Amino acid sequence: MEFFTANFVSLTDTMNNTSRFLLVGVAAGTALLAGCATNAGVQNPSGVAVTEMRPDERGFVAGTGVESQDLVAVTDKMARSILGIPQIARALVPPSIVLDPVVNNTRFPINKDIFLTRIRTQLNSKSAGQVSFLDREMMKTLERERELKRSGQVTASADPRVVEFAGADYFLTGKLDGMTTRTSAGTSDYVLYSFRLTDARTSRIVWEDVAEIKKQGLEDAAYR
Repeated sequence: MEFFTANFVSLTDTMNNTSRFLLVGVAAGTALLAGCATNAGVQNPSGVAVTEMRPDERGFVAGTGVESQDLVAVTDKMARSILGIPQIARALVPPSIVLDPVVNNTRFPINKDIFLTRIRTQLNSKSAGQVSFLDREMMKTLERERELKRSGQVTASADPRVVEFAGADYFLTGKLDGMTTRTSAGTSDYVLYSFRLTDARTSRIVWEDVAEIKKQGLEDAAYR
């Protein structure tokens, strides 16, 4: 009888110690969580966290229209193709190129000029000086600066009477054409990307290349 009584007392003490240990642990955990919440704040209280992806990677938010991976693939191809033509590769003096607006004949309201912007930056960064681009978007600013130099209001390192604006050797432009099919099975979009380089003196097309992309999906995405 004394054996059972002793064991019962020992078991009771053990349970009491365990309960106290658990209570202390819970209190410490609660205090730690409260401190973290106070210091770090609530992260993404609603929705899913943003996923960072490469521009040339097809993401989980996708549609049948023009997307970043298409832009990267098309402009990379066009930049490589331009550098390979004799008028660029064998030119004794780097030819001057002016960008003309891209024509968008697709149903997608995209920023069409971003194609030429990326082709230009790719050529400028990787052509090692084989081509140069004329910044016609700044013509008004450049003309005003020239007049200020001619009037003596600002200094000029060269003769301000000389017209310093260079003329274009080639014009680079492009066009986006599309075809769309919709049925109960979904949506299908075909986009043809065509770009050309035109001789500014003769109007001859010295280079032209295309890229084609076709996509199908169950739902049509909303493009902005």
